[in-house]
Amino acid sequence: MSNQQIARQAGGTDLGRTEPIELGLADDGIVEVVLPVRSQLRAPEARAAATMVRAKADGRKRPLLLTVTGVLDINDGARAVSAAPETVSALALLGESPVDRVIAHFLLRVTPKSIPARFFTSEAAAREWLAGYLRES
Repeated sequence: MSNQQIARQAGGTDLGRTEPIELGLADDGIVEVVLPVRSQLRAPEARAAATMVRAKADGRKRPLLLTVTGVLDINDGARAVSAAPETVSALALLGESPVDRVIAHFLLRVTPKSIPARFFTSEAAAREWLAGYLRES
């Protein structure tokens, strides 16, 4: 995560994990989701995270920064839980390794075509790109 201050509300989606999914709304209006390192995301966790993203969006379209660094697997059920076009104005997937890139591209394939989406290895570049999609609805 960047050093900028983030208005983060802790309540992750523990669901049997030792590390919860982190979700917050940054001061710049970008919704942030950080998947736990070494996690294997399944449909129940993905649905819970999607519900929390909708709650954070508070009726507005907001850009979403999804960090997938170190995630081991996102199964088919979790991939089927996609970003809602009524809530997400753009999706930036953030990772570091070639494995992160592969996982991100699985997610990019199931993202609705109406949502601009890209993979980044730089948080600054991802935030800069997402800033172009900040808007009120």
